[in-house]
Amino acid sequence: MLFFILLIIIEVLTIAVLKEHFYNTSKLEYYISIIFHVILSIWLWILLIEIVTYKGLYEASRNVWLHMNMRGMICAVICPRILIIIFHYAGRLARMRNGGYYRCLTNSGLIIAFLIFSVVAFGTLTGRFNFKTEEITIRIKDLNTSLNGLKIIHLSDMHLSGFYHHRKLLEEAIERINSYQPDIIVNTGDFVTYGWREFEGTDTILAAAKGRYGNFAVFGNHDTGIYLPLQTDSVLKTDILRMNEMIHSSGYTVLNDGHTIIDIKGAKVAIIGVTTGGRHPDIIHGDLKKAVRGLDSVDFRILLCHDPNQWEEDVTGQTDIELTLAGHTHGMQIGILTKKFRWSPSKYFYPHWNGLFSKDDQYLYVNRGFGVLAVPFRIWMPPEITVIKLETE
Repeated sequence: MLFFILLIIIEVLTIAVLKEHFYNTSKLEYYISIIFHVILSIWLWILLIEIVTYKGLYEASRNVWLHMNMRGMICAVICPRILIIIFHYAGRLARMRNGGYYRCLTNSGLIIAFLIFSVVAFGTLTGRFNFKTEEITIRIKDLNTSLNGLKIIHLSDMHLSGFYHHRKLLEEAIERINSYQPDIIVNTGDFVTYGWREFEGTDTILAAAKGRYGNFAVFGNHDTGIYLPLQTDSVLKTDILRMNEMIHSSGYTVLNDGHTIIDIKGAKVAIIGVTTGGRHPDIIHGDLKKAVRGLDSVDFRILLCHDPNQWEEDVTGQTDIELTLAGHTHGMQIGILTKKFRWSPSKYFYPHWNGLFSKDDQYLYVNRGFGVLAVPFRIWMPPEITVIKLETE
């Protein structure tokens, strides 16, 4: 109820600002601004009414999509309107004795608000589907010659509910993945945000991606059902079982703190996977010792772990795992990404937030994610398809 009251106040005050600022100087600008305001308001209120009247399951894709887009509207519409109101009435307060207001302050608020709206809108409509392929070559010391040129596609953090109205774009991305003719496809988790129901048929789309020697995946923390409301032990156990089934039907071999060995031209490659659970900052790492138990001598080891922080905690200097693949960070879905410079706020939480890292002869690659979480946009932080090629050093 408080949110509804706040929205109504913001609506009324925004219209009052637009009338005071434009009506007596330019009727055309006034009516254009009001029309733009009304269109956004109708969109906002329809979305809010749908959320309030929704009667389905909490973890269904539609509900996740509705809430995610509501957060997007808060960022793109409500917050900019609050800025306009603050700037305008700050100008009126400063001119209280003389009357009127500072037009330059109101203009500044309008310009900043429009810029925020434009950036968020662009990140929502274009940025989150602007899949960027990162082609990485890793030179491995004493790599078995049979593995020279091995091509690995690395995906992560799909959060499939974000494709609720965009199945065609997901299909096109899968076709793009197949065009690289991968030897192995790996996915480092977070297929969903809340629960297995978010798949809603996307498993058949994902299953179209084929690695020559197989597809392999692990659970991310969201896949474990930890964010489901009213969770019980029985609900979580059922959700995890269903998640295993859905990931399997998506074409992947699921590795729950375990490993499998594949033969590539006579070379043995171990694919090791650990499950990740918990919530930030209390992330729970899977049992790597259990995952490698019984692993005989192999020619190369690839570890799939969702959280990149596990690499330094459990892998480097403690194991003989040559390559670790992770995701989880999303690059915080905002930042700066160029050929020569990369920055994201996520670096302050995850030192290895995106890209290739090495320590001695061990490597970590962190994928910045395929989908979106919490908000429906990516701002200068495009979703990623990683193509990793192994070569002999």
